[in-house]
Amino acid sequence: MIPWELLGEARTPGGESMTLTRRGNEYVLTADGKPLMSSRMKGSEEALASIGCDRACKLESPCVLVGGLGMGFTLRATLDVLPADATVVVAELMPAVVEWNRGPLGPLAKHPLDDRRVHVEVGDIATVLREGPTRFDAVLLDVDNGPVAFTQATNAGLYDNAGLTMTRAALRPAGVLAVWSAWDDRKFEHRLRHHGFAVETHHVRARLKQGGPRHTIFVGRL
Repeated sequence: MIPWELLGEARTPGGESMTLTRRGNEYVLTADGKPLMSSRMKGSEEALASIGCDRACKLESPCVLVGGLGMGFTLRATLDVLPADATVVVAELMPAVVEWNRGPLGPLAKHPLDDRRVHVEVGDIATVLREGPTRFDAVLLDVDNGPVAFTQATNAGLYDNAGLTMTRAALRPAGVLAVWSAWDDRKFEHRLRHHGFAVETHHVRARLKQGGPRHTIFVGRL
């Protein structure tokens, strides 16, 4: 059996160990030894982009925020559906994840960070959301494992009442919030409705037509 190769290691602001490993053609991101993402299961991240940008892709000069870079699959799918005059802001908490996407992970998603439409903000996505009201046509959140934070307890603040108020303020009229989650969450659906979003839930396979575990995409439309 081919052994796992450690390509990179970093510490999250909360002190957890995040690693990038490779075995053959598979890449895996882990947090304290728990798998966060595998390059073999990217379908639901791509679905997040196609569903979340279904309105923005028809607009002139749309502006989209992608929260969480991961392995670049959501960003690549976002770029593939948006027009040439779009702006895509990527908020990534971990500088190492950006570095890995410019290095060994880059070819997996065809080097999306090299696209001239992309602007990378290294730091807390909440800072980006607060920078200006009615800035984004769509906000795509692939942060942690969804509304139930997995690696960073502070990420839960994106999905509570204060977080949704902040995100709604950052959206333009008729804007869309799309959230990737490993699980269903009825409380989160109710919270979205409480903040004035029309809510949809989509259940997609991690490998889309090729199967894999089911993931949930919450969509809130203004």
